[in-house]
Amino acid sequence: MRRLGPGLLVAGLAACTGGGGGGGGSGGTAGTTGGTPDLPDPSDEVLDPQSCKECHPKHFAQWQGSMHAYAADDPVFLAMNARGQRETQGALGDFCIGCHAPLAVQLGLTQDGLNLDEVPQHLKGVTCYFCHNTTDVTDTHNNPLTLAWDRVMRGNVSDPVDSEFHESAYEPGLDGRTLKSGDVCGACHDIVTPSGLHLERTYDEWLGSFYSNPDPMQPKLPDQMFFGQTCANCHMDGTKASTIADAPGVAGNRTYHDHRFAGVDVALTPFPDEQTALQYEIDQREAIDKVRQTVLCASLCVQPTMQGDQVVLWLHNEFAGHHWPSGANQDRRAWAEVIVRGAGGAELFASGVVPDGVPAAEVAAQDPDMWLFRDLLRDDAGEEVHMFWDARTLEASQLPVADTFFGDPTTWRKRVYPVASAPIERVTVRVRLRPMGLEVIDSLIASGDLDPAIRDAFETFDIPPTVLTWIPPDANDPGAATLSEAYGSCVSSSPVCASPFITCERLTAEETCTQEAACSWVPGATEADPGRCHGCPTWTNATTCEDASYCRWDGNACVFEPCADLTEATCNATAGCAWDGAECGPA
Repeated sequence: MRRLGPGLLVAGLAACTGGGGGGGGSGGTAGTTGGTPDLPDPSDEVLDPQSCKECHPKHFAQWQGSMHAYAADDPVFLAMNARGQRETQGALGDFCIGCHAPLAVQLGLTQDGLNLDEVPQHLKGVTCYFCHNTTDVTDTHNNPLTLAWDRVMRGNVSDPVDSEFHESAYEPGLDGRTLKSGDVCGACHDIVTPSGLHLERTYDEWLGSFYSNPDPMQPKLPDQMFFGQTCANCHMDGTKASTIADAPGVAGNRTYHDHRFAGVDVALTPFPDEQTALQYEIDQREAIDKVRQTVLCASLCVQPTMQGDQVVLWLHNEFAGHHWPSGANQDRRAWAEVIVRGAGGAELFASGVVPDGVPAAEVAAQDPDMWLFRDLLRDDAGEEVHMFWDARTLEASQLPVADTFFGDPTTWRKRVYPVASAPIERVTVRVRLRPMGLEVIDSLIASGDLDPAIRDAFETFDIPPTVLTWIPPDANDPGAATLSEAYGSCVSSSPVCASPFITCERLTAEETCTQEAACSWVPGATEADPGRCHGCPTWTNATTCEDASYCRWDGNACVFEPCADLTEATCNATAGCAWDGAECGPA
């Protein structure tokens, strides 16, 4: 890994996709003019995170190394904003900077982010004051947060203690135990472009999942979660019985919440300074690694077919409260690397092998089997573009989050890799992630907006649960594959990540049913009956086959027979079937 000077932090912050707006609301102890709070002087100490450091040193230290603090210093953001302002003749306005330096925008210190060198550092990024002075959310995207503009710092403590520096108050929107807290985070983590394209959809994805469901057993607490998780539950992990402020009268039994806001990105340049950057890198990576440990799970199988063996990779969004990948998915690049070897280690098949420094999309263009996750942006003419202001449509490839607690099996996705007939001795797989596609970085370098040295700061990460090795079943080797009648021989991230479906009957949609080679869709006999999914055992004998519904043994294999086992009435109502007086068969 090459460093850009001492202590370089690597990977990348999401590209410039922010939103203007926000602005003052009502309430608080600040002076008012015509019912609207007066804006504080930009030099007011209450706006400066350094003022928070005295009583909240741990909060401050974690925030200081976070992407919230770095949001307006990231060179890719600065490059993309500069190019966007130029190519739109200034029409981009505060679209990006409204989320990346909201206080600077709302205090009138910048209108487009092109003069950030003139903005005091304490007003750049997403600061303590900006979050903890929030009182309301008025929309679902592009930073619709309302600030009180007072000296009250709000949080999740129900019995807060005032300090000599600021007053304190409870705010449900900053309490990770409430669904409203998701609305506050979603305010900037959901982006609609000026052209109306829903570019970043993390908040919308969470809203559509079971994680955002209220608790049906607590009707008097409609804002409490049931199965759910909010953004803070994952990205601001809590430690109970902690001290959250070094100040008189503050109890030591509070819950401390992590302020590193771990996700995908880390800083690309020494931040906040050369002396401390390396320690912040180590700390931030520790938090990110923890998140990656549970986000996905995988199952890798080798299945025999009449044409030879095939490798099947199953992937599942296990614990992300949104689709995966998410956020600036137009810039993200994630893919599956699969390598199959035969006797003596000879390579039989490979897909998704992306060398360091090579754009993943460039490899995918030459690799038809490559499983690539990203949002593909297109302009009015349908041509691929990299800059969001040129985009009018997008094609998303993500692992979906479940919309119901019991709908989890339907969110598995698979990719089948055909392999030559030679016996397979070893298969390795891993899902890899780059926070930004190198083709996007190359475009910013080519336009003269980004220092070429920044390119070397990007690295590729592996998602730990997806790093698997398959070897043939061996009763004496606990690491070998296990046999499954439905899936062949498989290895999985964990026991709960094994076979995504138990039977075809669990698949309730025709689309997911027909994706399975062993399953067939039986249309319903009436409009009220949408149909059903059925499958026949593939590695079995005549007895097991005949015991399965809609299946028939043809002497060599178990084949699907849609007319089998139907009652006379259903048989006569089903196209292609006829009742012969004793049983149903093909017409």
